[in-house]
Amino acid sequence: MMTAVRGSIARPDDHVIVLFGATGDLARRKLLPGLFHLAVAGLLPRRYRIIGTARRRSALSDADFRQRARQAVEEFGRVKPAGDAWEAFEGALSFAAAEPDEASPLVEAVRKAESQIGGEPRRLFHLAVPPAAFESVVAMLGSSGLAERSRVIVEKPFGTDLASARALNEAMHKVFDESQIFRIDHFMGKESVENILALRFANGLIEPVWDRDHIGYVQIDVPETLTIEGRAGFYEQTGAFRDMVVTHLFQVLGIVAMEPPTSLTAKALRDEKAKVFDSMNPIDPGHVVRGQYEGYRAEPGVAPDSGTETFVALRAEVDNWRWAGVPFYLRTGKALAESRQTVTLGFREPTLRMFPVDQRSTPLGRHLGRRNEVVIDFADPGSIQIHFLAKEPGPGIRLGPAEMVFRYTDSFGWATGLEAYEQLILDAMLGDQALFIRSDAIERLWEVSAPLLEHPQPVEPYPRGSWGPASIDRIPAPHHWHLPEAGRPAQPKP
Repeated sequence: MMTAVRGSIARPDDHVIVLFGATGDLARRKLLPGLFHLAVAGLLPRRYRIIGTARRRSALSDADFRQRARQAVEEFGRVKPAGDAWEAFEGALSFAAAEPDEASPLVEAVRKAESQIGGEPRRLFHLAVPPAAFESVVAMLGSSGLAERSRVIVEKPFGTDLASARALNEAMHKVFDESQIFRIDHFMGKESVENILALRFANGLIEPVWDRDHIGYVQIDVPETLTIEGRAGFYEQTGAFRDMVVTHLFQVLGIVAMEPPTSLTAKALRDEKAKVFDSMNPIDPGHVVRGQYEGYRAEPGVAPDSGTETFVALRAEVDNWRWAGVPFYLRTGKALAESRQTVTLGFREPTLRMFPVDQRSTPLGRHLGRRNEVVIDFADPGSIQIHFLAKEPGPGIRLGPAEMVFRYTDSFGWATGLEAYEQLILDAMLGDQALFIRSDAIERLWEVSAPLLEHPQPVEPYPRGSWGPASIDRIPAPHHWHLPEAGRPAQPKP
């Protein structure tokens, strides 16, 4: 078997793609529009069929599923459903109901699709279902024989603690080999996150200073303006830490902190990320702030005394030769002032005694406090900013803030890019696990999270439209949060 390498261009083998939860929101917003864009881009297999499936009570006819797919692509797709491309894609769609104890309609639909394709096409199952349903769906795939020649994409969160993650891994390994399992995190499919690898390892200007001798702190910040949006049933069981930090922010930390891999193969990349997670110290609850936006407890389905956090800010530590002593500040939450996705690396400052700047007492000095930072915006299409000091024009030497900016769209354009889910579905069809987390790595992340999960701090209220509870500034002290930017106060929205 050929080893998949990041950056190689290939077209997948013939496939039958089965979407569990095909009537749900994820399929409507991401999966169906993404699959159509892959088809238009010539990146789906030459011969393929897509089968939507759900519980019997949500079953659709083939015609209804095709109409639902058209509406999804019309509303959320980058390419409109029209012409020969849509006609071919629509003709590949069908629907079959499935129950944990009754898989025969789905088995029949898969066999029919395979006979239409011919030969022995691969099978790809995408489990866009609630986490509580993972084990029953996987068991059904095993007992029905559908797991043969297959791969499975599992949505997040993968477990809610170490014990549940181990139990889920055990249940999946009864049916699938680890090489068949793709635990998806859509952050890892972003062009701008993968660009961190290129920024570091393809540039001799950057890699030699990417360490504790030159970097004083790292911040990973993912605020969101949206609320829980009626997802109380899910959110009350997870909260911001389980939903965002373990699943997303720790994964970005792994990319930022990893050692240079020997190649861009899945094994080499995942080995280096796993080493980062092995080097993480357990999260200290004293270095965590948990918040809850005002009005959360009035959301339908939320307990009136809920202690679920909708915000979390914390300090993490990677105790290895490259990063010992460098704090990693992570922050995410709902109903905040802006929706952003940034990594900020703060470089250690040289002595500035030769320059006439009183950093403590003058407005200029305070404004210059945000110097010597690299800011990576990984909200697609993404950008990289380098903040530094330069001489202002005029007599004498007076320092002023300056920046250099790379924007993905300005340099390369974006029309040919793939969205995160599109990239990851393509990788799963190709068998490339580089951007998917391994079983031992996810268990290790739940292990380092155990102190916080077992001894959580009480939630602190914060106004909607703010940057979180007032106490969050203690987390990065004596450093600062990159967001909000200098000179722009964090005022709560009315």
